[in-house]
Parts: sequence; C-alpha cells; structure tokens
Amino acid sequence: MKTMPTGFPKDFMWGGAIAANQAEGAWREGGKGICVADILKVQDKGDLKKKSNKETTLKDIDAALSDTQGIYPKRYGIDFYHTYKEDLKLLAGTGMNAFRTSINWARIFPNGDDEQPNEEGLRFYEDLIDEIIQNGMEPLITLSHYEMPLNLAVKYHGWANRQTIDFFVRYCETVFKHFKGKVKYWILVNQINLIHHESFNHLGIPADCVDNLWEAKFQGVHNECTACAMATKIGHQIDPNFQIGMMVYDGLSEPLTCKPEDVFANMKRNQMEYFFSDLLIRGTYPGYAVRFFNEKGFHLDIRQEDEKVLKENTADFLAISYYYTICASAESMKNYGVNEDGALSNPHIDASEWGWGIDPLGLRTVLNYYYDRYQKPIIIAENGFGTYDTISEDGKIHDQRRISYLRQHVAMMKEAIKDGVEVIGYFPWGPIDIISCSSSEMSKRYGFIYVDQDDYGNGTKQRMKKDSYDWYRQVIASNGEDC
Repeated sequence: MKTMPTGFPKDFMWGGAIAANQAEGAWREGGKGICVADILKVQDKGDLKKKSNKETTLKDIDAALSDTQGIYPKRYGIDFYHTYKEDLKLLAGTGMNAFRTSINWARIFPNGDDEQPNEEGLRFYEDLIDEIIQNGMEPLITLSHYEMPLNLAVKYHGWANRQTIDFFVRYCETVFKHFKGKVKYWILVNQINLIHHESFNHLGIPADCVDNLWEAKFQGVHNECTACAMATKIGHQIDPNFQIGMMVYDGLSEPLTCKPEDVFANMKRNQMEYFFSDLLIRGTYPGYAVRFFNEKGFHLDIRQEDEKVLKENTADFLAISYYYTICASAESMKNYGVNEDGALSNPHIDASEWGWGIDPLGLRTVLNYYYDRYQKPIIIAENGFGTYDTISEDGKIHDQRRISYLRQHVAMMKEAIKDGVEVIGYFPWGPIDIISCSSSEMSKRYGFIYVDQDDYGNGTKQRMKKDSYDWYRQVIASNGEDC
C-alpha cells in the first residue's frame, strides 16, 4: 500500500501566470495583427460586481477600430513587450521555478489565415522563452488566451466556422516545431468552458452573425475541441515528451440548499461544466450533453472523423483556474442560457470588492472532485486575490489581505495533495500587476509586484515589491511548508 504524501513533491512547480494580451502592449509592433482583446475599452464606471466583457457585434468591432478618443488598455498593457527582461529577473527573485504566459496568436499569424508565420513574432517569443529559462523557470505556454486574430472573427465568425480548425492547427504546429526542446508544458486554450461570459473573447463569434448564438457557441466549442485533439496528435508526433493539457475555469457549484430540487438542478449544471473536460480528457461526448443538445433543439455538425480524433488524442493533464465558489438552485437554473450560467453567490462566505467569494476549503474540494473524475495530473494555472493596492506613508505596499487569501489556498492545496490528488504546479495569477481581463482596469491588482500605472495608462511604470513578494519567496524556499 502506498504511503500518504506529507507535503509538496520536491519537483513541484511554483510559478506565476500572465497573459500576453494583458501585459505585452505593443499592439501594432513587430508585425503583430489586431486581436480580439485589442478592441476592449476600459470599464471605469459602474458596479464592480457586474463588470465583464459582453457579447460583441460587427458594429461594436467597427466602432472600436474607428474610435480615436477611447482608452483601450490592452493595447499598451504594462509594456512587458519591452520590459520582460527586467520583469522576469524581478519575478525570479521570488524563487519561482516556473512561469506561465501566452503566445499572442496574432503575433504569429497576424490575420489568422496567413499562409506563413510572422518571423518577427517568432523571434520575440524565442527571446522571451529563452529569458524565462535563463532565469531558472520552466515555461508553461498557453496558445489561445483571448488573442484570436480579429480577422478570424470578422471574416470567418471565429470558432463557429470549421475553417478555424485548420487555422488553429497550423498555428499550433508552427509553434510546437519552433519551440521543441525549450517548452515541455502546453495549455492549448485558456478556460475553454467560459462561454456564458467572455464568450466573444474566447470564441470570436460576433453575436449578429449567427441565427442562434447559444447553438453557435456549442458548435464553436466542438470545433475548438476537435482542433485541440488534432493539435495534440501533431504535438506528440513532433515531441513525445510534450505535456499538452486542457484548462477550465472552475465553475463547479454547490446546491444552495439540500432540497432535492436544488441538489438535482445543481448536478445538471455541473454536468455542463464538466462537459469540456469530459470531452477533452475522456474523449467522448457524454450522454448528458447529447440530451442537453437534443432538448435545446441544437443541431451540431459533429463528424465521425472528429469523434475519432477526440477519442485518440486526449489531454495529458488538467489545468484549472480557481478564484471563488458559487451556488445554484432550481430557481436560479430557470435562467440558465446563452448569457446566464445559473450561478448564485455563496451566502456563507466573505467576498472581495468585485463580489468574488473567498473559499479556500473550496479549492481542496474541487481538486478532489476533478482528480476523482479524471485521475490526471492537475496544475492550478490561476489563483489570486484581485483588489485595490495603496502605497503607504512608509513607501511600501502592505497587501495583507492578499497574503491571507493565498496562504489559506496554499494550505488547502497541501491538504489536497495529502488526500492523494496529484497537483504538480501552482501559478498565482498576475504575479506582476497587469491589465484586468474582465474590465481592462489596472486598479484591480493581483501582483506581488506593483506597477505604477493607473486605469488610463498614466504613471511612472516603476515596479515595486509588495509585502506578498517576500511572503511568496518564503513559501517557495520552504517548498510550501512555511506559508
């Protein structure tokens, strides 16, 4: 009988995670094309709890491209494109032995349907990845993180079109070949189950270009999953040592009450959260999904060759993002639909200013759920506490709430490992402050490193260590024992 683990494995990956579109800037440099994130304007007004990127139409795209007055923070990011050497050195000072970032698809294939890649874009990422490695960090590279070339959305309607399968596979193959021997760990698509929210960012389907947006989203997911399976097959042929994973946002919910109706409604909701990982890890369409599509009247183009490649080329590991937990009820699920996920706030836990419930124990719970279901290695590819930071009179940033949040989550991750869950890496989100995904604000900060920049791009851009920087260095130095 095997013995119970007592803590984190010696080769555990302690990292940090960013996305190209939220950090790099330089939106028209180096031959880069326009990507979907480049048309997102700062959301500096309104209820913090309701800020998110909504559905997008061709009219919205035209308006953003012709707007000369609006502020689009992801076009300039934190200028990581020019400062990555200094930033990576600073991040490596925590002792991180791994680092997650994305390759902006539009830097490699500016229009998405280009026959040949942009060599300048490949050179940039070669330099970036070399720098990550030279700083003693294992690269974890995401290939689609809300950076679809905008041309694919406008001309082809994104993932709703089967042609996008070939465009994505060509992109993956190009990158796999170029970075063979340098990158081992890959996430093909960031948070592939985010289709109620961030769906245009993810799927690139203009809402006014399809007759049934809800159906088109699931067709897009099928096309995207098929492309992932095809890319996985090619990747393993290029380098059998590649570890190619799939990633979900942890959207699992708990029933609001123990009423049988709430328990059942919550189970049905969670099935459609598991759907994406069931398809890419188990390799087949589950019966519950078939029934869901049938009852909704969806007619999806699912071909025999798609099912074959999905079955034969499953993911090597599961990556999750975990920030908060939610509930669901029979009543809330009455609203489940194209833009509603049926989620309710958990009334028993505290929440951040953005309404994100703080539930460290929930991390241990879901890690057990996922591992019991799949028996695959798990990487926590995102976890963090987004909040306001202020510089104190002593010139320092005392981010004790962030430390408290992360400390509790690391402790629960350790407990999950003792439960037998094979967690192989932890990548706190935004270890250096970056532009917010959902609102394009800078003031919602996650980092161990403060960037002096406001929501409108003003500031010195100076980098400053927060108290959490030293805390994370201590955690890593003790391999999670001293948190």
